[in-house]
Amino acid sequence: MSNVTAITVPDIGDFDAVEVIELLVKVGDTIKAEQSLITVESDKASMEIPASHGGVVKSIEVKVGDKVAQGSIVLHVEASSQVAASAPAAPAPAAAAAPVIAAPSAEPVAASSSATVSAAAAEPVAALASVPAVGKLEMPASTAGLPHA
Repeated sequence: MSNVTAITVPDIGDFDAVEVIELLVKVGDTIKAEQSLITVESDKASMEIPASHGGVVKSIEVKVGDKVAQGSIVLHVEASSQVAASAPAAPAPAAAAAPVIAAPSAEPVAASSSATVSAAAAEPVAALASVPAVGKLEMPASTAGLPHA
């Protein structure tokens, strides 16, 4: 048994309509609840719109360049009994516990970003060696012989 459900744009704050700048899923994809579906951009920020629940994407109702607002249908998903059985019925309430702070790692951390941010980050910037120095750095006599950073 399966049912098709519309996933709509949730409350996005003080914006009347925002432009869709990126589609993150396609028809046939299996999505999970809270998975990002589209990226929208206002004059102040860009944000990803998450799925309210999981299933298989049956149709996408928006395209890049469309304007959407709270309540606009983004896509339709089919929640089959197999997908529904593997997905949790409701998120468990967060336990009140002290925050866990991880130690800094030397390993680089992978981050997710929108296409706009990724494109800006890929643009070359001036090499530091090509930037002329200004001023003169003088080291105090007490640091003579110490390695310089």
